[in-house]
Amino acid sequence: MTATRVDAPPPELRLPKRRGVELCLLIGAVLIPVCGYAAVGLARNGAVPPDVAGYGGGLGLLALLAHLAVRFRAPYADPLLLPIAVLLNGVGLVLIYRLDLETPEDQAAPTQLVWSTLGVALFIAFVIALRDHRVLQRYAYLSVATALVLMTVPIFFPAVNGARIWIRVGGFSFQPGEFAKILLAVFFAAYLAANHNALAYTGRTLWKLQLPTGRVLGPIVAIWLLSVGVLVLERDLGTSLLFFGLFVIMLYVATGRTGWIAVGMVLAAVGAFVVGSFEPHVHSRVEDWLDPFASIDAGQGPSQLAQSLFAFAAGGMLGTGLGLGHSVLIGFAAKSDFILATAGEELGLAGLTAVFLLYALLVARGYRAGLALRDPFGRLLSIGLASILALQVFVIAGGVMGLIPLTGMAMPFLAQGGSSVVTNWIIVALLIRVSDVARTPHPDPTGAVAPVMEDES
Repeated sequence: MTATRVDAPPPELRLPKRRGVELCLLIGAVLIPVCGYAAVGLARNGAVPPDVAGYGGGLGLLALLAHLAVRFRAPYADPLLLPIAVLLNGVGLVLIYRLDLETPEDQAAPTQLVWSTLGVALFIAFVIALRDHRVLQRYAYLSVATALVLMTVPIFFPAVNGARIWIRVGGFSFQPGEFAKILLAVFFAAYLAANHNALAYTGRTLWKLQLPTGRVLGPIVAIWLLSVGVLVLERDLGTSLLFFGLFVIMLYVATGRTGWIAVGMVLAAVGAFVVGSFEPHVHSRVEDWLDPFASIDAGQGPSQLAQSLFAFAAGGMLGTGLGLGHSVLIGFAAKSDFILATAGEELGLAGLTAVFLLYALLVARGYRAGLALRDPFGRLLSIGLASILALQVFVIAGGVMGLIPLTGMAMPFLAQGGSSVVTNWIIVALLIRVSDVARTPHPDPTGAVAPVMEDES
């Protein structure tokens, strides 16, 4: 008898889960805000704040609980998403605490810490409960209906600082539009995943741009009318730009047609020009953007935008140091709309660049996870969620730096705003879930285990 040789099965390919890397990064993400908190105390009072250990322990506990949820429920998730979110949230708490020292009658840091804790709790809940992001596709139309209700309700409440974007009941207030943007991203992803072939059909070519046919222009025109309606009724330029920009980006990703970008830019420009010319609140912001020093020339003192530009200029390359700036002169919006001015003045161009790089890395990892997925819904959802963060950073940073007219949105994780920080933690949770699916190994036809996405981080 002759023995037949049986080929051994190919060895199983084991992808590193990178949870240890995530834990090490989380330690640094907690220590940096703790050092910043101590630096503020030293600069202002000549001593380290007595509760610095409690602050560090609380932030570290939240980070550890979030890490454990990811470790056991999303073991292959991107190891950079959670540490970046913790670091940005921690830096935001330090900046708000620093500004609280200038306004002892208006303490915002304790409330922001409570909202941050709620955001992390919802992050953990989403990571544990949502085992497959594709479940969200079933609730597309429920999502858009809920989003429309959330965007409509603030119209019936009094305006705050000229914009109707808040719901205030007693001492409680929140921005429903913050939650609506996630629901709209879910609906856009589901709709475009189901109809991308029809939307990709093109008609005429104009200047080498492939324009869509008139028959399929309905969805983008409807979204354009919705964004203009939000702008007119709520007087909120930022939310309008965010909603419309989100849809155009996702539409381009779904179809690959540059004609949609051209149509989107034209419609956005027309809507902004018309509303900016005739709506008084938006028109005043456009005028302030065109000439931020007009109030100084008129003898009325610097406007908020002018004070913001002065703060960036005073920061220089390395900044004045935490606790040593004067950006509180901006006024009532120093902790919300203009908190980036405090970062620019006290951390300088170097610190501001680091903050922007953190945002860029967070968005890039979201895009990376989406592009590695095979299902169109997950790909569009991940790119849409990451684009929400990118658009917010652009709109807010552009406004406080004088690049575009000022809006009333909150800088993700940094600015005061409970609705904003909770929403951003939910976005990170969804990106964690999507990236876990993208990096989880799957068997190929030969029996080996191959990764969906290689990760060298």
